[in-house]
Amino acid sequence: MKARSGNEQRPVTTVSTDRDEQGVRYVDIDDARAGQRLDNFLLGQLKGVPRSHVYRVLRRGEVRVNRRRAGPDYRLQAGDRVRIPPVRMRAAPPAVRPDAFEWLRDRIIYEDDDLLALDKPAGLAVHGGSGVAVGLIEALRSLRPDAPGLELVHRLDRDTSGCLLLAKRRPALRALHAALREGRVEKRYLALVQGRWRGGTRRISALLGAERRGGEWRVEVDEAGRAAETAFTPRGHYGPATLMEILLYTGRTHQARVHAAHAGHPIAGDDKYGSRDFNRELRRLGLRRLFLHAARVQFAHPTSGARIRLEAPLPRELNAILERLREQPAV
Repeated sequence: MKARSGNEQRPVTTVSTDRDEQGVRYVDIDDARAGQRLDNFLLGQLKGVPRSHVYRVLRRGEVRVNRRRAGPDYRLQAGDRVRIPPVRMRAAPPAVRPDAFEWLRDRIIYEDDDLLALDKPAGLAVHGGSGVAVGLIEALRSLRPDAPGLELVHRLDRDTSGCLLLAKRRPALRALHAALREGRVEKRYLALVQGRWRGGTRRISALLGAERRGGEWRVEVDEAGRAAETAFTPRGHYGPATLMEILLYTGRTHQARVHAAHAGHPIAGDDKYGSRDFNRELRRLGLRRLFLHAARVQFAHPTSGARIRLEAPLPRELNAILERLREQPAV
């Protein structure tokens, strides 16, 4: 059931900004911005600047919080003063034609005054940049002009389909970000992996390190990396592959894909961390995408506290692959 938003007045967020003679901006953070990651704050302040350039000025220390260096994952606090250097803006992105994305309305699986959730299709990036003119968030903002605060709660890779959460108000966004950090949002995926999984549920706790290379993230198991934990549970064997349910206890970039490969069972269709031979075999059966689907998300509503459970069915093209694999010999 979808609860449509009303017409009540919403608080306006104000940001105090100063600029010096060199064009450096100083932004004072208020309560409404507290809790936001520094990189996400900068991406909002520097619209039109490539993401790669935003991360570059962060790495160089050109962005300062209270006169000190800060990493992209620093959580802003009320009273912080952020130094933003002058950067060159690229040409404004093309205007989004709402009628070009009307079909997204049919993929909305939940909506109320605070939240919007949809079943994201594979092949659609969640935001523009890195060669993508218009992403899902820009498209949804064009469809929801009455929700100017619409923001992604989390992300899905471009080739991953399924449940995606967005917040329509800053307090809801902050509450859900806190829930994600504290492990109070349950995210379950379905994935087809190479080989026959032996045994039942297995938990992988390999540390992960991420690095941007050529504008793209590359993640590897790294003893100096960040904690990451994933549970894999087999849900069926299909010829030379196994359908897995994946539960993420943490939300690192490419976590499910890297942990699956680390376990010796890479995900089908994964061109970055997968097996070329296995991918080639699945392409012959018609797989044209990553076989990874965000099937379910559960969390407490940020305002009411009610338990919300959202599900997105496995897409037809992935079900078709499973049917064809039934006829293949087991490994």
